This record gives sequence, C-alpha cells and structure tokens, in this order.
Amino acid sequence: MDMPANDSISETSYGAVLDGPADAMPALQERFLKQPVDWEWMPAWTEQDERAVTIAAPVSVTGPGTFFRRAQRTLRFEPCEQRGWWFDRTDLPDSLPIEVSVRNVWTTARNIVLCSGSPHNYMRMVEHIVALKRGLGLDQLMIRLDSGDPPLFDRGSMDLVEALDRAGRVTTARPVNYVTVRKTVTVVSPRGAFLTFRPNGSRPPALNVDCAVDFKTAIGRQRIRIRVTPEVTRYGALARTNCSFAQMAFARTFGLLFADFRHLGYTLRNILVAGRWGYVNRPGLVHNGKSLEAVWHRAILDLAAALALIDEGRFVGDVISYRAGHSLDVAMIRKLYEHDLLCPLPTGRSGGGKAHGA
Repeated sequence: MDMPANDSISETSYGAVLDGPADAMPALQERFLKQPVDWEWMPAWTEQDERAVTIAAPVSVTGPGTFFRRAQRTLRFEPCEQRGWWFDRTDLPDSLPIEVSVRNVWTTARNIVLCSGSPHNYMRMVEHIVALKRGLGLDQLMIRLDSGDPPLFDRGSMDLVEALDRAGRVTTARPVNYVTVRKTVTVVSPRGAFLTFRPNGSRPPALNVDCAVDFKTAIGRQRIRIRVTPEVTRYGALARTNCSFAQMAFARTFGLLFADFRHLGYTLRNILVAGRWGYVNRPGLVHNGKSLEAVWHRAILDLAAALALIDEGRFVGDVISYRAGHSLDVAMIRKLYEHDLLCPLPTGRSGGGKAHGA
C-alpha cells in the first residue's frame, strides 16, 4: 500500500543555512519546487527494528576492479559484533579496520574515499557499497578486501544486495539507535545545488527523500520522492553511475595519459553514458516511458552513502536534494557534527537506547 503524497517534505522552509550562499536559497528552492515529480513511491512503513541487525553468515562477491579493470576484486561480507560498518584491508595486516564514518573521509573529489591511520590504509569509491547500510537496515558489518580498489558490476549495486540477501539477517542484543536533526538545516553550493535535512515527523521513524537532478545532457531533469525501505532500495540499487559522452571521450583519448583513467573498469555495460540529445547506451529504470536511472542512482546509492557516514545510528527524517553531489553531501554531514545537530529518538515499542556519543 502506498501512502498519500506528503507535500510537507518539500513545501516548508529550508531552515538555517549552515554553509554556502544563503541569499541564493530562495531562488534555488523555487526552481526545485517548480520541477515536477516523476515518481512518488512512499510505501507504508510499519516495521521498526528494535535490535541492531547484522548478517547471518559470511558471503563473498567478485567483480573486475573499478580502478584496475584487469584485476578481479572480491568483497567478503562478514557478521560483526562491533557497532557500525568496517572495511578491513587484508593486504595490510598491521592496519586496523576503517570505520565507515564521516570522521574517516579522506576526499570526495570524484568519489568518497575513506582512510584511517596510515595513508596506505584507504578504501576508494565506497559509496555504492556503504549506501546499503541505511537502505537495507544492516547496522553491523565487516567488509574484507585485499586492496583499496572495490569491484564493479554491470547492475549497479544489485550484486551486493543479492549477496547480502543470501547471507540472511540476524538481530543482536544491542538496541538500534535512530537519530535525526534537531531542526531544519540546509547547505548550499555556489554551483546552484542544495541539501536540506528536516527532523523526523513519521511514526514509526522513517527516511523520506525528495531528490532532483538537472543535467545538460539527455538525462535532463528528473525527480523522485521516496521512502527509503529495503524494497525501494532493492529497486534503486540497479541504477548505474552516469557520465556524459564528453567525459567518456576524454577518458578514452587524453585520459589514457593518466593511470587513474587508463585502467578504469568502466564499460558501456556498467555505466550509463548520456550525450547532449540522447543516450549512448540503453538507460534503465524506466517509469512512464522515461528513464529515471540517474536520479535513482543519486538518491539510493550516492545520497544514502552520505547518510551511512553518520555513525551514531540510522538517520530518520526528511532529506531534500537538488543537484547535489558527494562533496555537498559530506559537507552536510560534517556540519551536523560541527554544530551538534544530531539527536537520538526513542527506539520502537521499548523506548530503547540513546545514540552513543550524544
């Protein structure tokens, strides 16, 4: 059963501007609100985990390297007794696992890179992995890999979703922590993008996302309004990374001079390429005759990855994203910590625990 439209997600004030040109927000919000919603999917949500969840058994998944395409990379997901998600570089036996946390973000220049301790102890392009932390409601997980280069797949992150589904789920003795923001806040980019986070207003607590993209390619303007549940996440996880035809052409010509481009594992199967007037390859996630693959990727894999960097627990509330990307996402999460804007909610029927560190 779908819930009726929740216009309050978008129609209220953007609150306090924490970073960026605040005077640009009225015009940006007006532009966002004028963009039509292509799909609203707000499934009724009554389930609320009261105990933290991990997987029941280890499971592995293998694919070509993202940055070294000739190498096969294997991720091994394992149950974990520690709170949160962790990356363990098995090729670096003297390094400790890297916690998935905004505190460990090294750079967001082209993708989210985590690093802890030694600069050699890093994990590149983690966003399409860690997005599943919030989307699938998995609170504790150890991820082992023998390099800092994650695998690529032809179906977005669906191979990872299916692997985690095969592993099964078990609850732990630890209460789930639900956290939200104390008040409505916004960060703005000088390039005409913004993110707004609003406190949870759902019962039971839920994560509602209103996400819009606007590209000067065939992708164009796309907007979805969703409630993030495992069902919705499984659909959106099929969305591939996208790039423009110009970016692809650069990577295949002048980009060959640079190792980061020369060895990339991207192909026309695992990435969506958009020209000015049409797609180079076939787009997916078509709804009412229009591909929404780009906005689904943005909402379910990129934006949810930033929410996974909140290490206190599962974020609940309303998130509005307009033309934003990794840098603005992580800037928002950092500002939430800098201004002490995260607060815990009671957990389920038990009224359970308080977010650690709160």
